[in-house]
Amino acid sequence: MKNTENKTNGLGMSAYTLKIIAIIAMLIDHIAWAFVPTGTILGQVMHTIGRITAPIMSYFISEGFYHTHNVKKYALRLGIFAIISHIPYYYFMNGQLPISFANGFQFKIQTSVIYTLLLGLISLIIWNSEKIDKKLKILLIILICIIAIPGDWSFITVLWILFFGINHNNFSDQVSSFTIISIPIIVSPLLMLLNNYNDWYKQIFHIGILLAIPLLKQYNGKPGGNKNSKWFFYIFYPLHLLILGLIKYEF
Repeated sequence: MKNTENKTNGLGMSAYTLKIIAIIAMLIDHIAWAFVPTGTILGQVMHTIGRITAPIMSYFISEGFYHTHNVKKYALRLGIFAIISHIPYYYFMNGQLPISFANGFQFKIQTSVIYTLLLGLISLIIWNSEKIDKKLKILLIILICIIAIPGDWSFITVLWILFFGINHNNFSDQVSSFTIISIPIIVSPLLMLLNNYNDWYKQIFHIGILLAIPLLKQYNGKPGGNKNSKWFFYIFYPLHLLILGLIKYEF
């Protein structure tokens, strides 16, 4: 029987509303990366807000796994937009294209969170497969975590999605696993301080990851939006990176 511990009986917020909040937070975060020094109070506040985006999107990738009519099409859609987003993301981060012919053909693999969201979905597909031995599942997921490293948020996103999915019927366990996985990021400024790094304070914003928990607690189990709403999220991601990149580097 489906546990409704994190549902709010029609109150709270739909998946669509939470995704809109996540997108607004992401936009604030990316504006800060482009134009606001990280060490300033404004930069820290904007990045703290931005930390809620990846956890919320990871949560709804795991929800999508259980609610989609065709998980293969879902993965294919993510894969297509991971490819589409690669050039805008790399340009936004580095001010140049990921493809270079100056010293022979070069293709830079630093890439967007859509890539790691896709890998998280694949890890959940593998974990729930009845055709794969459990030991092989673990090995494959370790491999997925390794190949996730070039993507934004690296293997952290993969693990979030996997454990959100494994604990799909229990919000308390989802929060516990999410928090444990997030500890290395959250405590990173303290570790930097203990190791006498002068810029440790620039990483304080990572505590904002935990702000996703009370928001996800408000999820009422309803999709919200309409059947075409998903395309807004897919299109907005590469488009806003491209626009911000052009403003930052060309104007």
